Amino acid sequence: MRGTGSIKPSSQCHIIGVAGGSGSGKTYFAKALSGRLGPEFCGIVYQDSFYFDQSKRFDYDGGAVNFDHPDSIDFDLLAQKLTELKGGRAAEIPVYDFKTHSRSPKTTPVNPRPVILVDGILIFHCPKVRALFDDLIFFDTPEDLRFQRRLDRDVIERGRTAQGVRKQFQSQVKPMHDAYVEPSKVFAKTTVEDAGDFDSLLELYCGKLLKLKA
Repeated sequence: MRGTGSIKPSSQCHIIGVAGGSGSGKTYFAKALSGRLGPEFCGIVYQDSFYFDQSKRFDYDGGAVNFDHPDSIDFDLLAQKLTELKGGRAAEIPVYDFKTHSRSPKTTPVNPRPVILVDGILIFHCPKVRALFDDLIFFDTPEDLRFQRRLDRDVIERGRTAQGVRKQFQSQVKPMHDAYVEPSKVFAKTTVEDAGDFDSLLELYCGKLLKLKA
């Protein structure tokens, strides 16, 4: 683990970007940190909520749409919602259905809190989104472990076939990770390279962020 300097609140809403490849552990960490801090103090915004509607192109087993390319994400809308939260205003977050690959007409309201975590593989790639982060954490996890986690998730939670997930990983996920996700770790203030750092990082950030209550 490298980095983890002191936290200096820059606004009434401290926004932390949590990035890394698909299956890197970033979502697990964000949920664990949010759970420890409590729902009144910390909320999470997911990059995955901001996919463009792909219902007319998706072939229901991957391949037709490259969900790991930056062009698949509505970064303008994500930046808008984070700006609203940073300004102390509630934000209506879109709802994306991964089985139909369409954006629901319903939204999820997220109220501003002292801490907002933003989870996503490409959130450090976009300059206008990256500029809104007060802190940036990157999970640099080995490829074989990331693949196994993605395989389990997509088959169990999203109704995919193992063959389709494997093909998509080799043809899209890995190339996009190498081209866009991995290079973006240079912007991180903290890089987590060892799964053994997880608990110590969690304790460290809990301690730092709870000081914002003072």
